[in-house]
Amino acid sequence: MKKLSLIIVLVTTINSNTISGKKVFETYCWGCHHQSAVAFAPPFTEIASKRSAEEIRAMISDPKSVSKVFGYKRNAMPSFKLKEDELEAITKYILSFKPKDNNTTKVDSNVSVK
Repeated sequence: MKKLSLIIVLVTTINSNTISGKKVFETYCWGCHHQSAVAFAPPFTEIASKRSAEEIRAMISDPKSVSKVFGYKRNAMPSFKLKEDELEAITKYILSFKPKDNNTTKVDSNVSVK
């Protein structure tokens, strides 16, 4: 019984220490970005449909330089010094808004496509 209690405590502690992408969003991003509506900055649905995880991470960490690489004339986004787990969480959260591709055709694995 003691082992089971210890396991439950450990799992609860690990889960409570996991950084939530939504929490990072609410802390740093919501003033300018919304998940699916245009606000001061592009919505996450637009960002997720255009950018890779690496591009999103770079834009958060060094928006001035990345904006130049993307060819933007100006940049209003500040740089954020996030911890690695926060950066990973917000990147995954943003990418979770990537629109689903409804035009994809499934191919039967038994059919040969030439």
